[in-house]
Amino acid sequence: MEKITKDMIVNDVIRDYPRTITVFTRFGIDSCCGGAVSIEEAAKRDGASLDELLRALNEVSN
Repeated sequence: MEKITKDMIVNDVIRDYPRTITVFTRFGIDSCCGGAVSIEEAAKRDGASLDELLRALNEVSN
């Protein structure tokens, strides 16, 4: 499986790894209307820690 990176698009990650929706929600990431941006952009926009978010996403995607 591919590692989830900061450059991946939120909606693509959710499509490929459905369990990540709970992580995005926990970190306050808008994955509905704001899901067409990279994980890095979404984290900045929504005030989430990028490192913590990526760690959590990769944990549930394995």
